[in-house]
Amino acid sequence: MTLLITVFAAIITTIVWYKRDNRQEMQLGTLCLMFWGASLMWLVDAIVEYTELGAQFFMQDPADMLNDSYLGLSVVALGLVIWLVILLIKDPRGVVRSALANKSR
Repeated sequence: MTLLITVFAAIITTIVWYKRDNRQEMQLGTLCLMFWGASLMWLVDAIVEYTELGAQFFMQDPADMLNDSYLGLSVVALGLVIWLVILLIKDPRGVVRSALANKSR
């Protein structure tokens, strides 16, 4: 489930990045790379687990699937938080700078 959730997040983010005209402004490429990196990590994990377990890899308990789903959603949420922090630090539209300038007056 973690692999599926991160792959779907990576695909959706890539589509949004590809359709946007101002790709550099919102740092969507960074978000795409984070999600594709997480997807690659979960793919390697699934391959290693499959080589160890064999056919039992596909017979998971519902509780394990639920835990994997929570982990996948947590990874996507953490990626979004990191992306927002990067976006706030770089401040491509100057929103944070102007808010801080208006507050200091």
